[in-house]
Amino acid sequence: MILLRLLLLGALACPVLRAAEAKTNFAVSEKWAVEQMPGGTVTIRDGVIEIEDAAGCTVWWREKLTAPVAISYTVTVLDRGGPRDRVSDVNCFWMAADPRSTAAPFAPGQARSGKFSDYDSLLTYYVGYGGNDNTTTRFRRYDGTAARPLLPEHDLSAKKFLLEGNRPYRIRLVARDGRAEFWRDGERIFTFTDPSPLTAGWFALRTVRSHLRVEDFRIEKL
Repeated sequence: MILLRLLLLGALACPVLRAAEAKTNFAVSEKWAVEQMPGGTVTIRDGVIEIEDAAGCTVWWREKLTAPVAISYTVTVLDRGGPRDRVSDVNCFWMAADPRSTAAPFAPGQARSGKFSDYDSLLTYYVGYGGNDNTTTRFRRYDGTAARPLLPEHDLSAKKFLLEGNRPYRIRLVARDGRAEFWRDGERIFTFTDPSPLTAGWFALRTVRSHLRVEDFRIEKL
């Protein structure tokens, strides 16, 4: 009886330990690749990614992802009077790849400067949440050209879809069954059924001229 109770307690404890490890192991610098224009900084420590940016920054998760998959994290845009504090541009790429190469978008010879137009050549899903000085929230499916197509239903400007400074948001990105989804705090903001689904690629945080704090990063196979 005592042995059975110990086994049961061990079984209950294991998922908790695995969840804690998943939470802390993601936010280590070796797992990320930073592309940033001069004047900004990215700090990765104690389970937190902090981006202070001057002119454009992309922070890539180095592991290639395969659908069906969900990526989630908590992000806060800081507005406390600091030199980079601007409530704008909580952005992201997912399932990103460069059709000109099988290498990762950040690999040697492929790396970009952090300037936004450097990423026009990607095939990727992209959300610009609170872009253009926090006046728009947009979903795009990049087609590998500078066109960066935008459908009318994916161009939002109502206040409820924009950012509030110092407020944590739980973001969830999904690629599954030929669809891309963007969720915020449990609400699905965008869904896109892709006639040519992006089934494998890389994830990146993206911002410009802002101060972001990112934590509790998770990847879940669906």
